[in-house]
Formats: sequence, C-alpha cells, structure tokens
Amino acid sequence: MAKGYWIARVDVADPEGYKAYVAANAEPFRQFGARFLVRGGTFQNVEGGSRARNVVIEFESYQRALDCWNSPAYQRARDLRLPHSTADVIIVEGYDAPPSA
Repeated sequence: MAKGYWIARVDVADPEGYKAYVAANAEPFRQFGARFLVRGGTFQNVEGGSRARNVVIEFESYQRALDCWNSPAYQRARDLRLPHSTADVIIVEGYDAPPSA
C-alpha cells in the first residue's frame, strides 16, 4: 500500500502566535502516525513560487493522511494556525514502485 504525504509551504507572519498551532498539532500527528521528513530547512527555489517554510509529513497510507487532516483535533489546531500564517497544503498518495528485478 502506498504511503500518504502532506506537502505544505508556509509563510509565518506571527511566530509567537504560531506556537499554539505547533503545540496543538502534536496530538493528532501522534494519533495518526505522522512522521516529519522535512520541517523547515535550507532550500533553493529553482522554479515557480515559494514560501519561507517547507514541510513534508509521511503517513502509513493516503487514507491515514486524509483522516488526520479531517480529524476534529487537527481542524482545531488548523484554526489556531490560520490567523498567524498563510499556507499551501496538498495531500498526495505516494508512489509504490514495483520491486526491482
């Protein structure tokens, strides 16, 4: 089964206010088995637009990634983020490559 991923690009306007979101998202991420692959870090925008912060979160499945997003706990966390940041977020199914021959 292919994994699921959240890919987010975020501009944080109020870092102090954003801390409440970070604290609140910990529980739904734990509950749904989220694993951060990218959380900020240095990057080069080589094509198209960008935001200041990039995040990639891995889930055991695409459905699990959707379930986390739609959970009441994550939606409460998201509500804390909205006044303090602007984000582009996609949830995508990973590529499940066939085994090498």
